[in-house]
Amino acid sequence: MRPLLYLDVDGPLIPFGGDSVEHGPADAANPLLNRIDPGLGPPLLALGCTLVWATTWMADANERVAPVLGLPDLAVVDWPDPRRDGVDAWFGLHWKTRPLVERSAGRPFIWVDDEITDADRAWVAEHHRSPALLHRVDPACGLTTGDLAHLARWVAAVKAGHSHDRIICADHLSWRFR
Repeated sequence: MRPLLYLDVDGPLIPFGGDSVEHGPADAANPLLNRIDPGLGPPLLALGCTLVWATTWMADANERVAPVLGLPDLAVVDWPDPRRDGVDAWFGLHWKTRPLVERSAGRPFIWVDDEITDADRAWVAEHHRSPALLHRVDPACGLTTGDLAHLARWVAAVKAGHSHDRIICADHLSWRFR
C-alpha cells in the first residue's frame, strides 16, 4: 500500500524567510506564490506516495499551487470543526494531528508541515500503529532537496518491508525502527 503524504503549503512550499527566492513574477491575487519552487513537483511525485493537501488552502491548493508544481489535482483533507474536547490543548497538539491520524485509517503516512512538534510525534507514536513520519520543514527556507532525500529514504524503508516495524520520526532529521 502506498504511503500517504500530507502536504502543507504555507512554510513547506511557500517559504517565509527574508531571503526566499522568487521563481517568477508576482501573482496579483497572491504575491507569495512566486516563492514556490516549481522544481519540487517532480521529486514529490517520484516519492511514490499518495499526495494529499493538508492545508488551510483547502481546494484552492489544487487551483493555485498544484499548477505551479506541475501536480495533478490532489485529494484535500476536509478539516472537521474545531474540537472542543480539550485534548489538543491538553497534550499540546497541533490541530491537524488527530484528524490526520484518523484520516490515515492505519495506513503509513508522512506529514510535511512547519508546525510539527514533539508532542505531535508522541501522539502519533501512541495512536497510530503503522509507520509514520512527521517531518518538520524550516519555514524560512521551505522544503529542500535534503528534506526530499530524507522522505525518499523513509519511503524506501517502508516499501522494503520494514512496515511491520513501526517507523517513527525521532526528530526532523532522523527516524528509527521500533
